[in-house]
Amino acid sequence: MKNNYRLTITEWLKNYIKKSNMKGFVVGISGGIDSAVTSTLCAETGYPTLAVSLPINQDSTLHSRSELQKNWLAEKYSNVDTKNIDLSKTYDCFKESVSSSDLGYANSKARLRMTTLYALAASKGYLVVGTGNKVEDFGVGFFTKYGDGGVDLSPIADLMKTEVYELAKEIKIPDEIQKAPPTDGLWDDGRVDEDQLQATYPELEWAMKYCESGEDILLTDRQKKDINIFKKHRALNYHKMETIPVCKVNK
Repeated sequence: MKNNYRLTITEWLKNYIKKSNMKGFVVGISGGIDSAVTSTLCAETGYPTLAVSLPINQDSTLHSRSELQKNWLAEKYSNVDTKNIDLSKTYDCFKESVSSSDLGYANSKARLRMTTLYALAASKGYLVVGTGNKVEDFGVGFFTKYGDGGVDLSPIADLMKTEVYELAKEIKIPDEIQKAPPTDGLWDDGRVDEDQLQATYPELEWAMKYCESGEDILLTDRQKKDINIFKKHRALNYHKMETIPVCKVNK
């Protein structure tokens, strides 16, 4: 890679954990590229790393990739422990008790997983590590507020999705994970990220860079569409990217 993201991020992780006086990292493993890269970078620090898969009525293919990544990490790094916690019954019980929309239930899966990761982290004195990338976290807001967005630190959040793929290739993440279509795994119908976003990650990255640059160029119809898609998602999800509003009173 033209930039040594691997070394930069592992050194940043080591410096952060030293300052925090914590003992290790816990990472949720989804079977996707972002969590695969993030968990590997945590493992490469040498600090204890707990990789956890948290299936909720999970698609078997997605869960098998999660298990593949966990096993790959455990074989490669002696500082890695793995855990599988099936939250299906817990989620089903929650769903029977609370009435919500399809989106509300989908987001509840992410929040239930994050609650579990924090419970594990508290028992060990670990940090909960986020797996979001730049275009998701700071472009279109494609994450669950207080779910996968509720973490202690975000080591790959300054990398675009395409850069995460470059890094995955460099550190030799299993091919099955590298080639799988990105998905949040929150929906029963198996929809992937492109189905939800209506654009590919390279298209959204281009739109994000274009909107930030203010460059005046002749646009194709597809580029115009990508810009509109990007702006639509950003406007809808911008509340996730802002700090929590506080009412200031005159004292």
